Amino acid sequence: MGRHARAYIAGAYEHPIRKATDQSLAQLHAECAAGALKDAGLTRDDVDGYFCAGDAPGWGGVTMAEYMGLNVRHIDSTDTGGSSYLSHVAHALEAIAAGHCTVALITLAGRPRADGMMVGTSSLAPDQSDPSAAFEYPFGPLIVNLYGMTAMRHMHEFGTTREQLAWIKVAASQHAQHNPNAMLKKPVTVEDVVNSPIIADPLHRLDCCVISDGGGALIVTSPEVAKSLNRPPVAVIGTGEAPHYSSNGLADLTVSGAARSGPAAFAEAGVTPKDIKYASIYDSFTITVLVTLEDLGFCEKGKGGAFVQDGNLISGVGNLPFNTDGGGLCNNHPGNRGGMTKIIEAVRQLRGEAHPKVQVPNCNLALAHGTGGRLATRHGSATLILERE
Repeated sequence: MGRHARAYIAGAYEHPIRKATDQSLAQLHAECAAGALKDAGLTRDDVDGYFCAGDAPGWGGVTMAEYMGLNVRHIDSTDTGGSSYLSHVAHALEAIAAGHCTVALITLAGRPRADGMMVGTSSLAPDQSDPSAAFEYPFGPLIVNLYGMTAMRHMHEFGTTREQLAWIKVAASQHAQHNPNAMLKKPVTVEDVVNSPIIADPLHRLDCCVISDGGGALIVTSPEVAKSLNRPPVAVIGTGEAPHYSSNGLADLTVSGAARSGPAAFAEAGVTPKDIKYASIYDSFTITVLVTLEDLGFCEKGKGGAFVQDGNLISGVGNLPFNTDGGGLCNNHPGNRGGMTKIIEAVRQLRGEAHPKVQVPNCNLALAHGTGGRLATRHGSATLILERE
């Protein structure tokens, strides 16, 4: 089938809920799994591999396999935060190629909004087993502070402006208005963003992602199974993973793990950033997008501000449509882990199933990228290159 494909995404489902006051965490996982299986035209009896991260309750994969009645022979519970689910796709590909499974189910679910969590503005709980605790926690960092540090450093090094960062939110909002499930459907302007309250200088409130419940799920299958299904085949042709950390303060705050995971994915796929028709980029904050685009090679380091301004990320307007569901900035950020939804929207684009107002014409090659952790300290990065056949 695909030129490099050893596995295919055959099913994808995003939970429509944004505040789950009546559903348990396990129930959300199960509902997402059922949706993805239905989308693929498979049943739970077909699943022989299960992948989940730290958002799964109890003993993770073991607990959820029991809860959903799965009879699996392969479990992977890799947790790299918001990038976990892109890593899971890569690991499912490897497991399928090795003969460990043929139909892999990947789930994400969370209910931070129902639980009253404040993403980004709550303090990081000290963990005495964490070797960084003695050097960081005494200073009381908040998640948004750490992203503000990255943004401020980027502005200092390259002259990036608040207005340029604001264009990322503007693009997301232009797309979200066409998504009936999006939390923030109203389009905003650059002025709206820079005039919203400062949360952690230079980041404004509208530079930050939404807080939502919900989740999503994927079905990754062998080429043989994919051939038997009546769904548009989406091939996984390139993968890359990389951790990134502060190196005791010696690391460049303007560089992320995407600088390593991206080239690995492009090399495996045999394509370049110029070939990509659509990009799903993790958008916990606007600065996350800007740094990631640079590190993935869509523009030179330091040129991200110029690249994103004037609508260059808006579908039908710019050269690189991104996050056409509204992304974490406007649509949802389930369980504070947005990597799953990045894959789902890339699959929609490749299938031609995105909203007509944001569907990219002739979208045959897409990128999805996830970031888990904090840009200024340590995080996991994972990149996928996906192709429509």
